[in-house]
Amino acid sequence: MANLQRQRRISDQIQRTLSELIRDELKDPRVGMITLTEVQVSPDLAHAKVYFTMLGDDAARAQTKIGLSRASGFLRSMLGRQIKIHNTPELHFFYDSSVESGVRISRLIDEALSTPSSSLVGLPAKDKK
Repeated sequence: MANLQRQRRISDQIQRTLSELIRDELKDPRVGMITLTEVQVSPDLAHAKVYFTMLGDDAARAQTKIGLSRASGFLRSMLGRQIKIHNTPELHFFYDSSVESGVRISRLIDEALSTPSSSLVGLPAKDKK
């Protein structure tokens, strides 16, 4: 079992290295421009959850996830050559919807701030005298 600090360092290193590998080495046309937002490594360092985000619709996201899953063996072997740890973790890819949620919440806040306050509360506006 890895301690938390080592686990965090390995996660960060995997994220940096995978970003470079996907950008420079991966030739799958289904995988376009993606951003790796987080990597979570299991305590035994056997598995890594890799979260990504991208622009595009649901179909493009599904194709990208399929492409990344199909390339996980290749990416794992290339990762093992660049990162010196005893066992290279098995890679599992997940779409990270937190960016979309943040944009949606920000849009709702902007919308709420632009409407008159009386319509938010449901009370008639007070007349200023």
